[in-house]
Amino acid sequence: MSKKKKLNSLEDLGGLVYSTGSVPDYDDGEDTGETLPPSEQQLEAHLEKKGRGGKTAVIIKGFEGTEDDLKELAKELKSHCAVGGSTKDGDIIIQGNVRDKAMTYLRDKGYSVKRVGS
Repeated sequence: MSKKKKLNSLEDLGGLVYSTGSVPDYDDGEDTGETLPPSEQQLEAHLEKKGRGGKTAVIIKGFEGTEDDLKELAKELKSHCAVGGSTKDGDIIIQGNVRDKAMTYLRDKGYSVKRVGS
């Protein structure tokens, strides 16, 4: 009686994997159609320190619109607060503890902004 060889990875199959199904259509859940007007947006301003080497960052969440519009808003916000930052996964990340300044700017532009956390 021979022992069966245990398969530990796909490489043990010889490098080929067969599928009988069609390629699924993945939906990442993001709607990048049109950007809602500022009066219809509900943004949240979070203050975070975790995972940033002890440095503080303001995270603006809840923007609904295109990636280009998100980047444009982030650019305006960073310029107004005179700090650096970026966009990631539909959020705007602003360096430093400038949450009040960022919230005031967004409200002046017509956005509804909610303070989240302490």
